[in-house]
Amino acid sequence: MFSGSYVALVTPFSNGKLDEDALRRLVNWQLEKGTNGLVPVGTTGESPTLSEAEHKRVVEITVQEANGRVPVIAGAGSNNPVEALAYAQHAKAAGADAILCVAGYYNRPNQEGLYAHFEYLHNNVDIPMVIYNIPPRAIVDIQPETMAKLAALKNVVGVKDATGDLSRITLERMALGDDFAYLSGEDITAIAHNLSGRNGCISATAN
Repeated sequence: MFSGSYVALVTPFSNGKLDEDALRRLVNWQLEKGTNGLVPVGTTGESPTLSEAEHKRVVEITVQEANGRVPVIAGAGSNNPVEALAYAQHAKAAGADAILCVAGYYNRPNQEGLYAHFEYLHNNVDIPMVIYNIPPRAIVDIQPETMAKLAALKNVVGVKDATGDLSRITLERMALGDDFAYLSGEDITAIAHNLSGRNGCISATAN
């Protein structure tokens, strides 16, 4: 199970191009400072604005520099399930430990549609999945009942919760139990969430 303080890595650019050297330095600085895990190409990494080649290269570099010292949960998010699957398959091939899968933003799927999106990924790539619930950006909120259905899939191992709702941890633990990684995705409420029984956080300010 994933736990502790994970950093949602920024994606460094220089003169309009991915700055690979800066990314390598950033990853190693994080490791030197004791981060428990690395999360490239998530919201903080500005994944929607990266090209496919940039996205994949960031994952590759992060995995290379981590070199097994801490887990890498690679962003594999898209509102297009086929594109999300391509990122997920690449993350597995690159050696990531898990993928971070965001709810289908902009499309505004209902709960059945949300489940179908994640189930499609689950059934087509064999890698641990952390579900990313971020209603302020995705416009949709994965309800505890839907999260419980997702948690029944063998590779769905956790959730990054950026709802900002401090009651959500109680509702999810009632529905899912304790054998699940509950990670806060909201820095402002991270301490309160962890005091309520979460396993850690994926933090933007950790940069």
